[in-house]
Amino acid sequence: MDLQDPRYAYMFGFLQADGHLSRGPGRKGNLTVELNARDVEILREFQRLTPYNSSINTRTRATNFSAEHHSVIWALYALEARTILNDIGLPYGRKSTRITPPRIAFSRPDYLRGILDADGSVGYTGQGLPFLSLTTASTAVGAYLCHYTKKVTGAERQIRRNERDSIYNIVYTKEAAVKLAAHLYYPGCLALERKRAAATALAAWQRPAGMRIRPPGRRWRPSEDRILLRLGDPARAAVDLDRTARSCAVRLWRLRTGLVALPPHEPDTPEEL
Repeated sequence: MDLQDPRYAYMFGFLQADGHLSRGPGRKGNLTVELNARDVEILREFQRLTPYNSSINTRTRATNFSAEHHSVIWALYALEARTILNDIGLPYGRKSTRITPPRIAFSRPDYLRGILDADGSVGYTGQGLPFLSLTTASTAVGAYLCHYTKKVTGAERQIRRNERDSIYNIVYTKEAAVKLAAHLYYPGCLALERKRAAATALAAWQRPAGMRIRPPGRRWRPSEDRILLRLGDPARAAVDLDRTARSCAVRLWRLRTGLVALPPHEPDTPEEL
């Protein structure tokens, strides 16, 4: 399974996000992927790419959203195949927090497209703005998407788990979403057809006249945090730090509530200044 091959890199990303590798007694065990029946073609492609016997079966069951939900399940039992997948980074059992980008050479855009096809969304918001998002429990995968996207689009994100379920929700909108979607969903790539179509549709978006372009965020330095804490007054700190009073108020609240770490108590260094 050469992860420098775009097809296998995509397949591996998809399996990390949506596959389940289980052990059994002795040499028993399996890899399974269950998807909505509308996405059966991607499982057929995985079956064609895999030189081991496997099966695709249908299943109908009641869910919270439908009395008759139709799904398809790809099942692979070969121990050799499962060993290969495990060796390159697909853990056995519950894995949502443990998956990481491969530690061997791999095709980066294809791997990330596999992750996004399994656990992401792409399209237009209710307000008609293009977006591309990923929901993941893996710190390593979330951080890698942010690192890679900054290189491709210049858009910077700092990931933080949400309080409700401790999951990362990483969202890109407008020009960043358009550029990232075009980069990941290039012509002829292996992908879920419905998400490929949604990604392609983003290319038609143009920023409406009069929509303000938000300037890139300016990171807070430890020296600024110390000044803000010493003054304790967002309005006064805004003048000294050349920032808005609102920005200072939010940062001060985050420092005081522990949402961001307090700066080290040491004099500013020349590099910091």
